[in-house]
Amino acid sequence: MPTVKAIPGPYRFFFYSFDCNEPRHVHVRREKMTCKFWLDPIALSQNNGFSPQELNQIRRLTESYQEVISEAWHEHCE
Repeated sequence: MPTVKAIPGPYRFFFYSFDCNEPRHVHVRREKMTCKFWLDPIALSQNNGFSPQELNQIRRLTESYQEVISEAWHEHCE
């Protein structure tokens, strides 16, 4: 599971190897909570345990680091 290293904070942004056949997206984990955001356009796909406030924070991080996340996606999947 490749991790996007450049994003500060308590969240781990990562990809699963078997997800490359889906549209660009990123998974996010903190402790036992996970979520998935589509990247184009940025939209929540799945949530398992994050509060609405944290999802908003993760969305803002995803927007701020969208280019970094997209580059990491392309390095991993293409």
